[in-house]
Formats: sequence, C-alpha cells, structure tokens
Amino acid sequence: MFHKDILLIIYIIVFFLALLASGIHPKDQFTWFLEVLPALIAFTILAITFKKFRFSNLLYFLILIHSIVLMIGGHWTYAEVPFFNWLRDMEIFSRNNYDKVGHFMQGFVPVLVAREIIIRKAIVNGRTWTNFFAISVVLAASAIYEFIEWWISLLTGSKGDAFLGTQGYVWDTQSDMLFCLIGAVTAILAVSRIHDHILDSNRR
Repeated sequence: MFHKDILLIIYIIVFFLALLASGIHPKDQFTWFLEVLPALIAFTILAITFKKFRFSNLLYFLILIHSIVLMIGGHWTYAEVPFFNWLRDMEIFSRNNYDKVGHFMQGFVPVLVAREIIIRKAIVNGRTWTNFFAISVVLAASAIYEFIEWWISLLTGSKGDAFLGTQGYVWDTQSDMLFCLIGAVTAILAVSRIHDHILDSNRR
C-alpha cells in the first residue's frame, strides 16, 4: 500500500508540473483553459471520490498520460502542435492530426475507467457485456464532447475556432468519434487481460 501511495504522489506532482508548464505562454489562453478543463475536472472527481472508490494504479497512470496529451494540445492548440506541423509540412498528413491522438486517448483511457467501475460494481455479468457497455459509455461521452465543442464555438464565435479545431475538414466530428472508437477497442484488445489480472490481484 505504501508503494502505491508513493506512486500516486509522483503522479500528482507530474500532473501539476505538466499543467504549470502547459500554462506558460500558451498559444491562446482561452483555448488552453478549455483544453485542460477536462483534466482538471477529472482530477477533482478522482480526489473527491478517492476514499470511496480508489482506482487501480494502472488507471491513474493512464489518466495522467491522457491529461498530459490534453495539456500539450492546450498549450499549442491541437491544430498547431509542432511535431505534427512538421509531419503536415512533410506532406505525410494533409493537416495537423494531433487532435486524432487526443480522440484516440479519449477512447483508450476512459473505456478502462468505465470497465473498472462496471466490473467492481458488478453492473453487468461477463467479459463480453462488460466490454460492450464500457465502449458504449465512451462513445456516448465522445458524442457529448462533440456537442460541447459545437456549443462553445457557437457561443464564442471566432474565439472557439481553435477549440473546435476542424481545420476545414468537413468530416472532422465523425473522424474524431471514429478515433475514439479505435482507441476504446485497442484498449480492450491490448490491455483488458492485464486490467483483469490487476483487479483480481487487488481483490485478494
């Protein structure tokens, strides 16, 4: 338990160091706030519910990685993350595709969060139904996030354009949700057995 607590303290320190670094001279202050807000909301919820529902350390680590992805996107805006600008300029991509990394992570990490809650609360029985409902929850959340992007863009006009981040791509919303689905399915295929082993170990 002590070892797990030390890891969590390290994760928290890294989280706030990354948040601080991302907030130093961001490309656009308003966009930075919108992009890092989900990470701050997640941190707050995890802190409030920690004593009642402590996730596995695997989940806390992956949530940290997801948060850093959001912070990088917030600092430069998703349309202008330098490495992906370079890939675009080399004509490997036709646009800056860093936002697809963000939406892949939007599926990869939350599906494991949903999965852990479903398993530990015994909401459904069986691996197949567990994975199906976890993916369904994540896709529903992804759709809601797209609604939020749309509403913020409508309310703020040009100020919300960087947050919306379509870069003129007409199928951006649909492709965002597709990458979320790909991320969720990848997590189920690649990590679910490890996740099950960790959860089984924690029960003993």
